[in-house]
Amino acid sequence: MTLKVYTSLWLLFLVNSVCTRIVRQVYDELDPEHWSHYTFECPQECFCPPSFPNALYCDNKGLKEIPAIPARIWYLYLQNNLIETISEKPFVNATHLRWINLNKNKITNGGIESGVLSRMKRLLYLFLEDNELEEVPAPLPVGLEQLRLARNKISRIPEGAFSNLENLTMLDLHHNSLLDSALQSDTFQGLNNLMQLNIAKNSLKKMPLSIPANTLQLFLDNNSIEVIPENYFNAIPKVTFLRLNYNKLSDDGIPPNGFNVSSILDLQLSHNQLTKIPPINAHLEHLHLDHNKIKNVNGTQICPVSIAVAEDYSFYGNIPRLRYLRLDGNEIQPPIPLDIMICFQLLQAIVI
Repeated sequence: MTLKVYTSLWLLFLVNSVCTRIVRQVYDELDPEHWSHYTFECPQECFCPPSFPNALYCDNKGLKEIPAIPARIWYLYLQNNLIETISEKPFVNATHLRWINLNKNKITNGGIESGVLSRMKRLLYLFLEDNELEEVPAPLPVGLEQLRLARNKISRIPEGAFSNLENLTMLDLHHNSLLDSALQSDTFQGLNNLMQLNIAKNSLKKMPLSIPANTLQLFLDNNSIEVIPENYFNAIPKVTFLRLNYNKLSDDGIPPNGFNVSSILDLQLSHNQLTKIPPINAHLEHLHLDHNKIKNVNGTQICPVSIAVAEDYSFYGNIPRLRYLRLDGNEIQPPIPLDIMICFQLLQAIVI
């Protein structure tokens, strides 16, 4: 009997020790300044995972308003609800928020209390996709790194909306209602560290003005762009991935060396109105030209270097780097011209 009692007490001691150690590890790993000051209450509408105490899951709950957010929360999930407003009251204690997902709600610009977003000083990621916004909300938290506003009704960007967002690296505005007039020469001013800009599926007829100089990825698919201005890419010398699929580009709308840009590695011009392959740079690795009006391919003409240089293996380090070429959906008949293979010796796949 005594042995059984001692054994039970010993097991209880071990369980308590393990539990204490697990909780202590969670505190130590997360350590948002002073965990001891926080209580672990959880809004009844939400789920608070014990193993992830700084996250709050309130998604898919049919919520019409945001519940009071506990002080300990860093990551807040509110997607797939019926929320119409963002007011200051639920966030009074939530001063450590880093991430808010409010995708797929019913939020309008009128439903966002003035200044409520900019007061979230530590917020890094703000997701407001699939809502009812008609303009970019402003002012925004100055520390933001990602802003996702896809699939709204945005047709207007307030002056200076992005001017203080020096840390923003990704801006997603695709599938909205932006016209050329919405993108002024100073619209993106201040986005000094932006790397990805997505303005696909809008109503643009022209290439946008004053893209931030550090942009690496520029997505402009599904617009109505007809012309690439002369030397357009000189202002964005680091652009690496360029998508212009589903536009209205013709041969006349592309300057002689419009895409002969050494920084571009992936160029997508599918579903346009081109009848010939535009000049490309030797550094280009992926070229998508499917579903245009191209009738034939002359490898000698499109080769970024002379065929003689391409054939000379002593110049291997300087040969064109194209690895993938897509030409299906045009009027090109096989076989593949031999000079294509001579020029692009690194080619791994060609689709005709």
